Amino acid sequence: MTIIDVRTPSEFLGGHIKGSINIPLQELPDRVEDVKALPQPIQFCCASGNRSGQATMFMKSLGIDCSNAGSWLGVNSKLQTA
Repeated sequence: MTIIDVRTPSEFLGGHIKGSINIPLQELPDRVEDVKALPQPIQFCCASGNRSGQATMFMKSLGIDCSNAGSWLGVNSKLQTA
C-alpha cells in the first residue's frame, strides 16, 4: 500500500503521515506513470478529503487501484492506533 498526500508542498511540510509521498493534485496528470509504478493499492489523502477524492476519481478512471482516505490527520490517527 502507498499513501499519497495531494496537498501543496508547503501544507505537506507543515505535517504529514510518516512514509507518505507528496504529489500535489495539480501535478497528478503529469505524474501518472510515477503513480502506476508505486505499490498498489494507493490511498490518497489531503486536508479534508476533497482533493483526495478528485485524485481518486482521476486515477480510478485510469485503472489504478486506489481509494480516498480523506483527511491526513484522520489517517494518521488510525495508523497510530493500529
